[in-house]
Amino acid sequence: MRDKYGVEQDPNCYQNTDILINLLDIRSDSELEEAELELTSFRLEQFSPQFERLTFGYLKEIHHHLFQDIYKWAGQLRTIDISKGSTRFCTASNIEREAVKQFQRLAKSNYLRELSSAEFVFQLADFFCEMNVVHPFREGNGRTLRLFCEVLALQAGYELDWKGISKDSWLEANIQGYLGNLAPLTMIFEKAANSLDFDE
Repeated sequence: MRDKYGVEQDPNCYQNTDILINLLDIRSDSELEEAELELTSFRLEQFSPQFERLTFGYLKEIHHHLFQDIYKWAGQLRTIDISKGSTRFCTASNIEREAVKQFQRLAKSNYLRELSSAEFVFQLADFFCEMNVVHPFREGNGRTLRLFCEVLALQAGYELDWKGISKDSWLEANIQGYLGNLAPLTMIFEKAANSLDFDE
């Protein structure tokens, strides 16, 4: 039996199901999704950004913070290869290397500071797309990466507001990014990014 990520029998799932083993022992997809939303929303309210720690290690800490009440492997890298539809994510054995490469690029860009708004949203979309393809965690990559990007944007002088971004357009933009077309994802980040005027 394959799960939603195309894995045969994932050791992280309950036997003969595609439901991830969780600390609440929930065996229903819909109930687990509801619990994830509720518990990650609670942890999100407790989240305090650390602008000086924009590293891969910090991304893992964010994942742990959000999902610590649900999965014992929160904050840990996935250990199996996964795909979704026609999208094949980074091989598990290459995750650390590929992620570090992206964070080195981010550091060289001075964490997207002092860029024009057009260049900022393009580079932010590019970083998100590359890290989404790396897909470092077994579950919760989107929520973790979006929160990291919110912190990244704030220290660069922007606030990200996801309201008005539909799930369908978001998913399609990520698929297009995987296929090499960053335009839809860039347009979404352009719509979400609001410049902050620190002089006011």
